[in-house]
Amino acid sequence: MAKSRFLVGKKINSQPIPKEIRITDLVDNYFQAYNAARLKEATQLFTRKMLDPDVTIGMSLTGALTPAGLGGSCVVPLIKAGFVDWIVSTGANLYHDAHFAIGHSLHKGSPFVDDRVLRKEGVIRIYDILFDYEVLLSTDAFFRHLVAQPEFQKEMGTAEFHHRIGRYIAARERKLGIKNASVLATAYRYAVPVYTSSPGDSSIGMNVAAMSLDGYNLKLDVAEDVNETAAIVLGAKRKGGRSGVLIFGGGSPKNFMLQTEPQIQEVLGINEKGHDFFVQITDARADTGGLSGATPSEAVSWGKVDPSKLPDTVVAYLDSTVAMPIMTSYALANRKPRKPRRLYHSLPELMDSLRKEHKKAQQRSR
Repeated sequence: MAKSRFLVGKKINSQPIPKEIRITDLVDNYFQAYNAARLKEATQLFTRKMLDPDVTIGMSLTGALTPAGLGGSCVVPLIKAGFVDWIVSTGANLYHDAHFAIGHSLHKGSPFVDDRVLRKEGVIRIYDILFDYEVLLSTDAFFRHLVAQPEFQKEMGTAEFHHRIGRYIAARERKLGIKNASVLATAYRYAVPVYTSSPGDSSIGMNVAAMSLDGYNLKLDVAEDVNETAAIVLGAKRKGGRSGVLIFGGGSPKNFMLQTEPQIQEVLGINEKGHDFFVQITDARADTGGLSGATPSEAVSWGKVDPSKLPDTVVAYLDSTVAMPIMTSYALANRKPRKPRRLYHSLPELMDSLRKEHKKAQQRSR
């Protein structure tokens, strides 16, 4: 009998996992079905294709990832290896990122403790992570002290805000002898632009708002953020390169990263096709209609993903705290570091190019 064309895939391996197996062998040979297979596909796509020299990689971070230690353990090594070129994060992840760099500690705990008791004892809980209420108060005071500095008394985008904040956090790390703890400090050192899609929706935004009541003049310009992120993607394409997105979670950061292409095409009228690579780790379902679970094929309909590049998209449905360490370890083990793009320093040039292309598009449409 002729063998069905559907039975040409690699045979399922049921051999025992060896002792001391390397992460590469574990992923390549034992992540074989269901979401383990999707995680393997995501990991291999990121490592084997997205990390090519011509791909500009944006990473989005949603969910309480930095409190779980994933900022220092995963995002920092990826930045240092040149594997992340720009970031969109919730403000909460950046706020909790600062705890570690200014000398505070968070602790492993239980999700089943009595929260009424925790409240009485001044303990904060993020599922099974516990820390002292004073950590919040100290971190709030740290951000308010920075926002009061003269250099912050103006309007700026969140990339500039985080770059300036990162300089202070890096200095605090050095003073305390803490190494590689902070995403913002590392992003400052490697000039990786870091954006927050909803600046008011975090303790950082709350402290900025409080300082405005006291007469301080920091204002965060979301319009600048929208245009700068679009300029980063357009710049990657116009230099003959490609654009890839690595999405952990969903929500506002996911949309903010993907809307760069509709901003370029639909709003600014510039001829473009969409991102070239799309990898997402999520626990959100597509059938609820929310953006968090929206698939790459749905993104094609919006112009967010290049239709011809749909095969270079993967969604793995699992917890980011499981996927991120595996993907980070695999990438670091299998690819040499890339030269950092230091896109923060290129933003004026990229914005100038975006304005010129937008102006040309307006002239053509008249």
